Amino acid sequence: MLELEKRSPLAFSIALKDGRTLETVGDAADYLSKLNADQRERSHWKTAIMMFNNAMREARYLKIATMNLRSALLYDRLLDDAGL
Repeated sequence: MLELEKRSPLAFSIALKDGRTLETVGDAADYLSKLNADQRERSHWKTAIMMFNNAMREARYLKIATMNLRSALLYDRLLDDAGL
């Protein structure tokens, strides 16, 4: 069974409006850990966090976790518009 590490690549990279790119599980984990309390209460962020927790236990969920993260970023208009 493949285990995810901080340096494991996401299913695809995600470009943010602020110029950063989320490329690894560590990038995603760092981003999610810095969400404020209000963000953490929104359903799209709860789903993204839950799916990354699932992916950490079962690597086959990484693609859906990456998709959920991208969706949460899209809902909050944090994606780089050029990447859409």
